[in-house]
Amino acid sequence: MKITRFLPALAAGALLALPAAAAELKIGLQDDADVLDPTQSQTFVGRIVYTALCDKLVDLSPDLKIVPQLATEWAWSDDGMELTMKLRQGVKFHDGTPFNADAVVYDIDRAMTLPESKRKSELKSLEKVEATGEYEVKFTLKSPDVTLLAALSDRAGMMISPTAAKEMGADFGNKPVCSGPFKFVDRVQQDRIVLEKFQDYWNKDSIFIDKVTYLPIPDTTVRLANLRAGDLDLIERLAASDAAAVKADPDLSYESVVNLGWLAIYFNVGENATSPLGKDKRLRQAFSLAIDREAANQIVYEGTAVAGNQAFSPQSPWYDKNFSVPARDIEKAKALVKEAGFDRVPVEMIITNNPVTMQMMQIIQSMVAEAGFDVSLKATEFTTLLDEMTAGNYHVARSDWSGRADPDGNIHQFLTCKAALNDAKYCNPKVDELLNEARQSPDDAVRKQKYDAAQVILQDDMPMAYVGHQSWIWALSKKVAGFVPYPDGMIRLAGVKKVD
Repeated sequence: MKITRFLPALAAGALLALPAAAAELKIGLQDDADVLDPTQSQTFVGRIVYTALCDKLVDLSPDLKIVPQLATEWAWSDDGMELTMKLRQGVKFHDGTPFNADAVVYDIDRAMTLPESKRKSELKSLEKVEATGEYEVKFTLKSPDVTLLAALSDRAGMMISPTAAKEMGADFGNKPVCSGPFKFVDRVQQDRIVLEKFQDYWNKDSIFIDKVTYLPIPDTTVRLANLRAGDLDLIERLAASDAAAVKADPDLSYESVVNLGWLAIYFNVGENATSPLGKDKRLRQAFSLAIDREAANQIVYEGTAVAGNQAFSPQSPWYDKNFSVPARDIEKAKALVKEAGFDRVPVEMIITNNPVTMQMMQIIQSMVAEAGFDVSLKATEFTTLLDEMTAGNYHVARSDWSGRADPDGNIHQFLTCKAALNDAKYCNPKVDELLNEARQSPDDAVRKQKYDAAQVILQDDMPMAYVGHQSWIWALSKKVAGFVPYPDGMIRLAGVKKVD
């Protein structure tokens, strides 16, 4: 049995002098979060809020290693079929109820069985979870799955109060109760989410902020203006066009890191697809070939993003170099459109209403027009976009993925037949077989072979056209200290404080 052991976690601020007084931190988000229930939610900004609200069984370090949070150590059985975790003692949920093995069992079972759960594909390999002691749990798998720990470092591993979940039922997402450093106070949709410091937090000495207010402001220019005016302390996803100005501003700090995710165009290819692109892969291939990815990323992200055509960036060890980022080929795109029997192809595309996305898609709209695609853009709120995509009420859509540390998290839940986030409604049993096999092997070389084999099929079927991979960029007031950028884009508040 392979055992991973850790010394008890030290408070992040143990070697720092405590600030004279804690303060409110106002964070500007690009979008509003969807339902605040880790089992049901899908949005990136929701994950940012959860980072303060809901502790997980394990977390990530800045270099993407799995590290303890509510679990202090873990061990895999020799056959990879069982994972045993020892849990942190003395932890309380925000309602005062204790965190223990029974709570873990309840939460994991809920994520696996709740009809509205978006975590089912992340936990698909799990047969059962059981308490083997008051502070020990055992996960039994249907088949080996090396991705489980990575899944438990995100929403699938977030712990909510079983008592509150049972009492509130479907209303839980309106007043979530977790065990993180901050507890829920108030929410006004499209306006604000307010949290306050949880005084009984197990690692409270690392938390120097009394109150956190998240403010959704889709317009990047407005977010930055609010930061400069002092109405915000920190903003996420600073526009690349503003990077130089922020770096030159003596009152602001700039932080960035290349992210783990992707920018993509989804084609609804399900059985009920009604658009020409949903019915004919030649049109999807033509649409992809008509895009100059390098130019689009350079114009919109001013060199801070890289062009891409897969779920993994060209810098990733998981990238298949046999399918390098294609150069724009208008003549080949036109030929494919003709071969499919069209002169002009009408395309209705839904996108988010933030300016950066709109600029990117207006550029792509112009590019693909030369190949015969007449694209009409329909802008909407991000949560509405997700609802429409989940329901399959769209022809073509543009959405992003924030990325996961394990490669499985960037592809399996989007492109296997019944996966929770398969908004392209794509289903190919051979792709399912390959991606499921990639989950099972502890050998990275074997996993790479499986992903490469799947890539051969996906590049032909083209249910999604990847456009690139951007960097996470933050701008902060110089009064904010202790912020550490992570490649997953989360805003972790341990050690963060306000200074004069």
